[in-house]
Amino acid sequence: MIERAIAWDMDGVLADTEEAHYRSWRRMFAEEGLTLTREQFKETFGMANPEILRRWLGEGAPPERIDALAARKEALFREDVSEVRLLPGVRRWLEWAKAEGIRQVVASSGEMANIAAIVTALEIGNYFDALVSGAFLPRSKPDPAIFLQAAGAAGVAPERCLVVEDGVVGIEAARRAGMRCLALTTTHPAERLQGADLVVDDLTDLDEATFAGLFAAGR
Repeated sequence: MIERAIAWDMDGVLADTEEAHYRSWRRMFAEEGLTLTREQFKETFGMANPEILRRWLGEGAPPERIDALAARKEALFREDVSEVRLLPGVRRWLEWAKAEGIRQVVASSGEMANIAAIVTALEIGNYFDALVSGAFLPRSKPDPAIFLQAAGAAGVAPERCLVVEDGVVGIEAARRAGMRCLALTTTHPAERLQGADLVVDDLTDLDEATFAGLFAAGR
């Protein structure tokens, strides 16, 4: 049997974390006397915290301030983790992939503490072969490093991996990694996700033949 793997993004793919992340960013910035709009927040989906903070505070922001603010934001997020919920259709496809012998990895730009907290709260840890965080990789999405690391953790060649994403930078990262990509419109409208191999509104829009077919046409 040919080995296959799925690299699942976390936010907006496995779990509905948007409001919890938005609240934690706003609270952190409010403590600093700054404001954040939802539009600004959405433009950073898929990026790691240091890159997000440099974007808003300027490239000259001291590294120690970046680190402190990133840590504070994530601490605030974890206070809200009990409110996070699985997105529609997720558990069905986690169970299907496990039954099919497809290896599964969470590949998220978030901190490992966040990933672990969400996986534990949602009781989905038994489905995954590995959890991969891009928080401290040298480059964040659209660099392919996180997905290549996920493939390595799964022990599967990149061309046999499927990425499930909701972000524009994540789709580009999958392309650069040589992986096919299924995109969900949970965060961005379909017209912004056209770089993906297939775009659906959510995971309830798929049947088994379609999902399996994304592997059959591997690059």
